[in-house]
Amino acid sequence: MFLSSRNITKTSQQGAFMSSKTLKAYRSRLRDALQESFQRKALDNFTTAYRQGREKNFSGIDLPQLVETISALKDDASGRLMELLADFREAAQAKGVQVHLAGTAREANDLVERIASENGCSRVVKSKSMTAEEIHLNDHLENAGLEVVETDLGEWIIQLREEGPSHMVMPAIHLSRDEVSRLFTQVTGREQDKDIENLVKVARRELRQRFADADMGITGANFALADTGSLGIVSNEGNARLVSTLPKVHVAIAGLDKLIPGMEEALTILRGLPRNATGQAITSYVSWITGATECQANEDGRKVIHVIFLDNGRRALAEDPLFSQALRCVRCGACANVCPVYRLVGGHQYGYIYIGAIGLVLTYFMHGRDKDRDLIQNCLNCQACREVCIAGIDLPRLISGVRAAITEQEGRPWINSTASALLTHRKLFHSCLKAARFAQKPATRQGYLRHLPLALLGDIGNKELPALAAQPFRNRYRKEAYADALPAPRYTVAVFSGCLQDFVYPEQLMAGLDILQQENVAVHFPKEQGCCGLPLDMLGEPGAAAEVAAHNLSALDPADYDYILVFCASCGSHLKNYPRLLGSGSGISAKARQFADRVIDFSSFLDRVLEYQPQGGESARTAYHAPCHLCRGMEVRETPRSLLHKAGLEYVPNQEEETCCGLGGTYSVKFPEISREIIDKKLELWRGHDVEQVVTDCPGCILQIRGSAKMRGDTFRVVHTAEVLGETSLK
Repeated sequence: MFLSSRNITKTSQQGAFMSSKTLKAYRSRLRDALQESFQRKALDNFTTAYRQGREKNFSGIDLPQLVETISALKDDASGRLMELLADFREAAQAKGVQVHLAGTAREANDLVERIASENGCSRVVKSKSMTAEEIHLNDHLENAGLEVVETDLGEWIIQLREEGPSHMVMPAIHLSRDEVSRLFTQVTGREQDKDIENLVKVARRELRQRFADADMGITGANFALADTGSLGIVSNEGNARLVSTLPKVHVAIAGLDKLIPGMEEALTILRGLPRNATGQAITSYVSWITGATECQANEDGRKVIHVIFLDNGRRALAEDPLFSQALRCVRCGACANVCPVYRLVGGHQYGYIYIGAIGLVLTYFMHGRDKDRDLIQNCLNCQACREVCIAGIDLPRLISGVRAAITEQEGRPWINSTASALLTHRKLFHSCLKAARFAQKPATRQGYLRHLPLALLGDIGNKELPALAAQPFRNRYRKEAYADALPAPRYTVAVFSGCLQDFVYPEQLMAGLDILQQENVAVHFPKEQGCCGLPLDMLGEPGAAAEVAAHNLSALDPADYDYILVFCASCGSHLKNYPRLLGSGSGISAKARQFADRVIDFSSFLDRVLEYQPQGGESARTAYHAPCHLCRGMEVRETPRSLLHKAGLEYVPNQEEETCCGLGGTYSVKFPEISREIIDKKLELWRGHDVEQVVTDCPGCILQIRGSAKMRGDTFRVVHTAEVLGETSLK
């Protein structure tokens, strides 16, 4: 017995692909997803195994070079899509294959329906295709009266449940064997056990006759080779070969972005695709299809093959200087594999059709901003997706670009207008902070804010919030002590303080300045500097962010200093983006590049430049939290850990050191439930390792970790690297 998907009761996941009208409604769905205990456990287990498998299978491969090569060849292909299409059409048609270009999803769906009608097809089997998902092909064909059966195991399961995929490579990863067993019991009318091998046998038995009876097979394609008119299909199941060979009609649907010159380019991508997707050296099946083969079911004895290339906005993307990067995507799903948000809520709440970071971008262009309005805000900017992308796509930058586009089209929320007005006017901003220092006094106790902020910020009460310092760093800094008193300094540096360390945690900067003074480094602090501008970039305000960048360039001339020193990883990473913000081809652009080149983080300056040797202190059990913008944004990894070792601390590593703490600037205000779950996992690990202190290089991370730890009653302290090194230097 086989049950059509239309006979299964629609599950609550239907709402997954319906954009909420308000952020509040979306957050409600996220809260529900956080209660899916099996999904969370499955994604946790996969994340851990994926890291290990990926690292193992890329061992011995020059990964940066491979990424650069794939990036270049995909950019070359997207720059000449129509040329490659013409070459593919000529080669394929010479071998009996019909080639079509569909401008829109509707055109593609109509083409498939017409091909089915012309060839008398009524029973369709499909292998996994994200492009078919993109155009909602199944719904269209079923509405036209065709029977459509997915034959990839995961796709078949979610078809029966009337859900979309929760991952681009593993569509049913969110389901337990219990859920599948109950589903198969309903499908077959017979009680099914929970043994995975037996469940697979059930699927094979139910699907086998469908392959034999089908008169049309529909596949996707990972590659379309222009020189030979060949298709390449990568899979871990044999169903794609059955779908493409057994029925008398084969229809392949692929985005224009799957066009590449030839086999050499395909094999290059194959070196990275499976390793990046699932941590495998190669998938179980890599199939190549060239031309129409014999088929006795057709009158002319030849198989009917149609290849439909889908535009659906791809040609427009190819012409965009920024968003053309999106066409490099090889659909490996790695950006979801490493995303801390996806890890918690799964794909049904972290995508519309396409899942993960690339989905946040593609949804806007392929399915409209109403589907992306809330999704695009659900990004921590941890940059893990950019680091893992095998095609070198700067996904955080594209997400920021989409956010800016939606803001421009729909109007600026009050928080955008307020932040822009304050941060682009330094004196006004600092005056407000000065006033806030006095206004906070009734709500301040032992250095933390009480009651008032929680009333203002709703349910952000997952952490204690620090009060503004009684005296900001700019009032504590003395040029005569830290610069003028050193007549022959080894180096002359400027400190870029950032807002948090200037006004909330000035003690972190003071600890660092004391070390630098001992090392004979002249430290200047240009007081006209303002916010780095990262909050504005995150809010989708690139114009205001550029204005702030230009102001800081005028306040801090890089030509006057050997280095521009940052104690905040987020500020440092963003300062290095000033050349992008300020454009090219002008004097200010050249100055921005000079500025960015001289930015260095405190740990790297101590270890690499000064070759600093800490005195060595008490061997406290010390965990390290790697700030996202340090380890990925500035690509600094080993230096802070090296300093901890040199300081004689008992460094206690763990596998989540480079996982985001969950702050993400205003992210923890918009999505406090997710922020809380992310930091709770890290706190639990540190408790399990019985650490005495957690050290990090970012004041934002300290705000999140220290405030969350205090809220939960943890006893370990949370300090900046400068503070812990400063303590050892005094002993």
